Amino acid sequence: MAGTVSIGAQYFDEIREDDCFYIDKTGFIKEWWENKDKVTLITRARRFGKTLAVSMPGLLLFSEACRQGGSV
Repeated sequence: MAGTVSIGAQYFDEIREDDCFYIDKTGFIKEWWENKDKVTLITRARRFGKTLAVSMPGLLLFSEACRQGGSV
């Protein structure tokens, strides 16, 4: 069953917990990560998912650090 379309959700963990519809941006995140740029300017229209796209790697990195017993 498809998730609900969430309006205003900005954090990946909220969307997953609430089983909301999400457009996967992992390809963009992988490309961004592999570029190893010191600064990234993400220019997109309002409500395009910029905050959400940036919160996803943060959540993934935090989860990995926790699994390895480290602190963030």
